[in-house]
Amino acid sequence: MLNVNRIGLGAMRLTGAPAWLSRDEGVAVARRAVELGVQFFDTADSYDLGRNEELLADALHPYGDGVMVATKCGRICVGGEWFDLGRPEYLRQQAELSLRRLRVDCLELLQLHRIDPTVPLAEQVGALRRLQDEGKVRRVGLSEVTVGQLREAEAITEIASVQNRYNMEDRASEEVLDYCESRGIAFIPWRPVAPSADKAAALAWLLRRSPVMLPIPGTSSMRHLEENMSALDAHRTVV
Repeated sequence: MLNVNRIGLGAMRLTGAPAWLSRDEGVAVARRAVELGVQFFDTADSYDLGRNEELLADALHPYGDGVMVATKCGRICVGGEWFDLGRPEYLRQQAELSLRRLRVDCLELLQLHRIDPTVPLAEQVGALRRLQDEGKVRRVGLSEVTVGQLREAEAITEIASVQNRYNMEDRASEEVLDYCESRGIAFIPWRPVAPSADKAAALAWLLRRSPVMLPIPGTSSMRHLEENMSALDAHRTVV
């Protein structure tokens, strides 16, 4: 188990479109995030063809005490279009590449980016469980799942986190959040701030909504990063 401060950083905007930061700019934002108290960084093997993971390693490795870089596998982006790809051999391949890019022997948290509807859920989660058994993955998480899918996955391995879209205006995952709270599973809302919302107020609302809430607002701006972190309270959540 690892305790982390309750606002993380969604790292997607640190490389590639739409911000097109230079490497030095992306590294500076990631390092500033640590200075401001961010301990949880969310990336994916598919973000900018792996370059997002590489940038976080350039910025943060060797990772300090309490800093967790979580990554995801099971999705690809081709020509701006996203596709789910949950074949077990692909998930293993991407996990191995993430290990290399993040410069670690074990991924602290590997999340299934999406459930591929063409592959049985048990085979996808089973692939991640085998990586756990081999010591290459410490914790397993899921993204965009229902309570039923979450329960099915829990029968295969302990689920540490769920990453569903959720914010003040989009509460379709309310039932999933309640289930996560009852089970002590970290709930990581992606797109935590609705377009029309005040960022600091929206993040503060999320933190009050549930003790397992771990928002990961993304930014490529130092100013926005500092504004986001102003909502951080003294509580911590276990992931």
